[in-house]
Amino acid sequence: MAIIKITSNPPHRGPSDGKVEVSEQEFKKWLKKFDVDGDGRISAEELREAIRAKGGWFSKWKAKRGVKTADKDRNGVIDDDEIGNLVEFAKKHLGLRVISSDR
Repeated sequence: MAIIKITSNPPHRGPSDGKVEVSEQEFKKWLKKFDVDGDGRISAEELREAIRAKGGWFSKWKAKRGVKTADKDRNGVIDDDEIGNLVEFAKKHLGLRVISSDR
């Protein structure tokens, strides 16, 4: 199982590439902080705020792209069944590194 990790403290950096290492469980927990309406799903605006909080550039574009990429049922939000798709997007576009759970 792949995992990723984001904390409110300074992020853990990878050995040489500077990417943040996060577990999937921690990524979900971190994202839930931005679920303003408490519906258990992440909207493009909530994802934008998460990206901005992380210090990311082009947060509006990345948020729209992230939801479009991860939202397989096209309802405009990311739910628990689609979070893995958002993890893949985060690995490619948000500077995260997925680390294996057997470390």
